[in-house]
Amino acid sequence: MIHTAVDGFLMVRGDTFAPEAPPGSGKILLLVRYFTWLAIISGPAGIAYAGGRFAWEKWNGGPFASAKTIAGGLLGGIVTTGAGAIMNSLIS
Repeated sequence: MIHTAVDGFLMVRGDTFAPEAPPGSGKILLLVRYFTWLAIISGPAGIAYAGGRFAWEKWNGGPFASAKTIAGGLLGGIVTTGAGAIMNSLIS
């Protein structure tokens, strides 16, 4: 009942409420964007590093320990992509 009355009052006044960023949030958002790019770039860089290490281990006949690094890079990329999609759906 109260919710309907408040909605009716706001519709009569014609107020539209748009979200605004708080003062000083520009620097925090910039930092979050930098961390996002770091996370996005670190996945392919880690996989490229692990691929080179994998080739080095195969060439020298060493143990294949870099397969874990490749799997970790792929898993990290999936988590980063999934987190971005979840945050976009929550914010929108």
